[in-house]
Amino acid sequence: MGEQPLITDNAIDMRAALPQGGALLGLDLGTRTVGIAFCDAGWRFATPAKTLARGKFSRDREALGALVRERGVVGIVLGLPRNMDGSEGPRAQSARAYARNLGEAFALPVLLWDERWSTLSAEAAMISQDMSRARRAERIDSHAAAVILQGAIDALAGGRI
Repeated sequence: MGEQPLITDNAIDMRAALPQGGALLGLDLGTRTVGIAFCDAGWRFATPAKTLARGKFSRDREALGALVRERGVVGIVLGLPRNMDGSEGPRAQSARAYARNLGEAFALPVLLWDERWSTLSAEAAMISQDMSRARRAERIDSHAAAVILQGAIDALAGGRI
């Protein structure tokens, strides 16, 4: 049996697991959808990709696996929905379980990144781009994934926690 992949909420541990950098997949896990974003191998820019209708993990695994292979992804950043006081409720526990499934399915390190404010930040950015309400609704999850991923890569590349 192989070694378990790293699952952490510490950017230093993730950076140590990926000393050469590499493309990362960012995910914003919702109850009905999964927002998807990618970043470049140098960890400079996160870009929103698409939104996946969330199903059973086996179906998610197929769709995400195709993206991991296509983009040469070396690690995953998953939003961790903490409460505003920093505590963790049922949604955070669900995200941790999803992270374990991702780690096992792809044998890649997974960084759980605090996603408080990510959706609000993504929506504010889209409003500033004068994006219509309908277009924002269809793109909010992938933009939130990009906000989550950008926060993580800023920490990974910049050395801050």
